[in-house]
Amino acid sequence: MSKQPRVLVCGPASWNQIIELEQLPDAQPRQLVARNAWHTVGGTSAGKALHLSSLGVSTALFASIGEDESGNKLREVLVSAGLDLHLVPSETTEQHVNLMSQGQRISIYVATPSAASNADVEAVVARMSEADLAVIDLSELGLRLIERMGKSAIPLWVDLHDYDGMTEFHQPFLGAAAVVFMNDDATDDPWELLGTCLNRGPELAICTLGPRGAMAMDRHGQRWKVAAREVAVVDTNGAGDAFMAGFLAAYLRAESVQDCLEAASDSAAVALSSRHLHPIIEKLI
Repeated sequence: MSKQPRVLVCGPASWNQIIELEQLPDAQPRQLVARNAWHTVGGTSAGKALHLSSLGVSTALFASIGEDESGNKLREVLVSAGLDLHLVPSETTEQHVNLMSQGQRISIYVATPSAASNADVEAVVARMSEADLAVIDLSELGLRLIERMGKSAIPLWVDLHDYDGMTEFHQPFLGAAAVVFMNDDATDDPWELLGTCLNRGPELAICTLGPRGAMAMDRHGQRWKVAAREVAVVDTNGAGDAFMAGFLAAYLRAESVQDCLEAASDSAAVALSSRHLHPIIEKLI
């Protein structure tokens, strides 16, 4: 029996409050009444790890989490969900208040993690050598890892989120990645954006298009597309992370790019149908 691939995910995990509104507020002073509100796990890396684990992928999550009330709640839920969680010490735990309306979001950062020590960065780098693939998410910790590793011996997958093809912070992540994901929020031409990314080093680039599905292109110019699944949308937080996790899980099974896109769309639908990053969280909060 072949060894199961081991995936390391490193980046943001947070404790969030979600506030659902009839419509997002404008800049004028006003009183608003929430349609609904709840606390839950947030963070792009937590979302990816939850979905990868649920899909049977051997996954370790490394995240900056503090010894505060929010951190205690976050750790309890993630461990109860079955994650192999590794803490990068922080003075505070990341917290957001997300205002949501009709799939749109305003994220208010209430707290951000402190910088990791050099020793903690080295500890994560050492653990990466034990993995077969690493997902390094956009964060100061992720940037330090990439700068420390140089050309990694294992494949790096990166989620560029709303990349516009130019933002300076994204460049080291793009240059180090074998596979990149992004959404089309900051572009009018997703195919051109994918080509721009592929010219800078990755082998494969994928762009999600919200309700219009997703597309992929490799460095040889081959293209693929997939339609979004029909689903009653409960909450859009974490759908892109679930999409990437579904794609990666299928990729590790050596499936074709088209089949990976199909699996990714199925995984995104799971996130969209829950008010949490993954339905398992509903049972733990």
